[in-house]
Amino acid sequence: MSAATAVNPPATDRKAAGAGVRAVRRRKALVLLAQLGLAAAVIGGWQAVTAVGWLDPFFFGQPSGIARRLVDFFSKGDQATEFGSYWLQIETTLREAVLGFALGAGSGVVLGVLLGQNRFLADVLGPYIKIVNAVPRIVLGSIFLVAFGLGETPKILLAAVLVFFVVFFNAFQGVREVDRNILDNARVLGASQLQIVRHVVLPSALTWITASLHTAFGFAIVGALVGEVLGAQAGLGLVIKTAQNQFDPNGVFATMVVIAVIVLIAEWLITKLERRLLSWRPPSPAESAAL
Repeated sequence: MSAATAVNPPATDRKAAGAGVRAVRRRKALVLLAQLGLAAAVIGGWQAVTAVGWLDPFFFGQPSGIARRLVDFFSKGDQATEFGSYWLQIETTLREAVLGFALGAGSGVVLGVLLGQNRFLADVLGPYIKIVNAVPRIVLGSIFLVAFGLGETPKILLAAVLVFFVVFFNAFQGVREVDRNILDNARVLGASQLQIVRHVVLPSALTWITASLHTAFGFAIVGALVGEVLGAQAGLGLVIKTAQNQFDPNGVFATMVVIAVIVLIAEWLITKLERRLLSWRPPSPAESAAL
């Protein structure tokens, strides 16, 4: 291939590349259109069946009523809820979830990598980890509430517990899946244990770990909400519990919409982080097909 050809590819190659880009754009537009169509069908159908009386809006709410409740929540300031502004409730739940996520994910990665490399520790601690994992989360939430009161600490701990097991088992399995030939070669070349963990084990297990983070943040939100429902002074879980007690399904669904938006934003941020951390990895066949 000449230098001129390398700089100026043939017209057929340029046309093929342009056709590929247009195909990707068409596919993305089609997916977006289908997503919007499905949302419109669900919301419109919900509004229609409650308007004609097939479903009682007193029990099932209405999209129009949910929209009004959202406007009330965000426009009434400190009068939006009995516990202060709605923004304060979002901030409280988000803080509990993020701190619990950080604590659970960090400890899950550290312990997963440690036990994944040390079979003796894994055999000793494995049964205890399985026992704690088998305890119903609602019980742990009640224990944390009794021990630490109505503040944010029990919610953070419950969120951390939920996140920990998701990340731990993925990190543990990811370490176990590291190619033993690569580990042996690194030791032969004189790499220390710390260097092996940093340059071989963690990069190899990173795919497993980052995959677990997508599910883990959702569990962090669940932990914070469950803790708030059990007992709290503020938070979205308390808003849901109060709306339930007042037979206000629109309030419950409105807060669920806000939670869904928070989780989707977190999912987008985690995806960005995952792509940055795994930028060195070639795309998988599934990812290549999606493009």
